[in-house]
Amino acid sequence: MLIPKLLWPLLVYDICSTTIEAIEAKINKYTKWLGVSPGLSDAAMYCPKAKLKLPMKSILEEYKCGKARLLTILEESDDPGVKTVQPSLKTGRKWKVTEAVDEAKEWLKMKEVIGQT
Repeated sequence: MLIPKLLWPLLVYDICSTTIEAIEAKINKYTKWLGVSPGLSDAAMYCPKAKLKLPMKSILEEYKCGKARLLTILEESDDPGVKTVQPSLKTGRKWKVTEAVDEAKEWLKMKEVIGQT
């Protein structure tokens, strides 16, 4: 119930990814009620491909997906007023949303050139 309530403020406000990591670390402290050891890594907690996956989502991953969606929506808008203004989404020093979206677009172009194998 916490993640859906957090997603909108994380999307609208300029919050750095370090702050999101700190929030996630605080939330992870309260997972003792699951009966897991305190040293359990985040990869084990949020891995969607694990055999024993937990029904939890990483707030950091949801934050990154939301910012990438927002940037794409703003860049590819049909409204000329929105399209002419270059969006600047501040996400801190560790992770840049523009670099991540550009990398994903390049990966999709490469996948299209290679085709199905």
